[in-house]
Amino acid sequence: MRLVTWNVNSLRSRIDRVEALLQRHDVDVLALQETKAREDQLPLMGLQSLGYEVAAAGTNQWNGVAIISRVGLEDVQVGFEGMPGWGDPVAPEARAIGARCGGVRVWSLYVPNGRKVDDPHYVYKLDWLARLRDAAQPWLGEDTALVGDWNIAPLDEDVFDMAQFAKSTHVTPPERAAFQAFLDDGYVDVVRPHAPGPEVYTYWDYYRQRYERNRGLRIDFVLGSPSLAGRVTGAFIDREERAGTGASDHAPVVVDLD
Repeated sequence: MRLVTWNVNSLRSRIDRVEALLQRHDVDVLALQETKAREDQLPLMGLQSLGYEVAAAGTNQWNGVAIISRVGLEDVQVGFEGMPGWGDPVAPEARAIGARCGGVRVWSLYVPNGRKVDDPHYVYKLDWLARLRDAAQPWLGEDTALVGDWNIAPLDEDVFDMAQFAKSTHVTPPERAAFQAFLDDGYVDVVRPHAPGPEVYTYWDYYRQRYERNRGLRIDFVLGSPSLAGRVTGAFIDREERAGTGASDHAPVVVDLD
């Protein structure tokens, strides 16, 4: 099985790229984040003609997650138990969707950004991660993949310039501790062993030619349960997908399972 996660930054804007990616990499399951649309607004006919089923959650032009699968799409769950909400009035956002695909429980996750360290959204982010951890602990006993845009750079080497980010979100000790907690529980970063070292980024801001100068961040991850991690035969980051006109600011992350 080939599993891919990608923050697509608007599925409607990049449907041609999504369809091309599915065919180019012969993808079995694609988890998307920032689809930025309601399900009834998504252009699904091309995906369906390629043999894929789609489960999506979205409420407006913000957030949005989806799972696209050609190996089954069962037991779909929008949001996880205990997932906190945001806004006024407080309500759950479209940031998590799970489904069983070919025997693997896949969760497409779009972790809140946090904005600034002193912002209520930062507190929301940490609470969201803590609630996700609680929900994810029982899934450790089965083939589970927690995939998506985590909006955390766990290691200094995951940031092009730590001095520049020293007082920013994504790298603060509480955020890194929240990410590490999943690893402490038994989840495994299944991509890093196959794409190790510095400058293996998944995100480049559109600002000031960050991609062209390779000034990026590694914030998109696939965390696998122990049994799923044991099935991983390879992984890579499709950096070239970030190139060219009309690209998302994130690159797809690809994982192969036996």
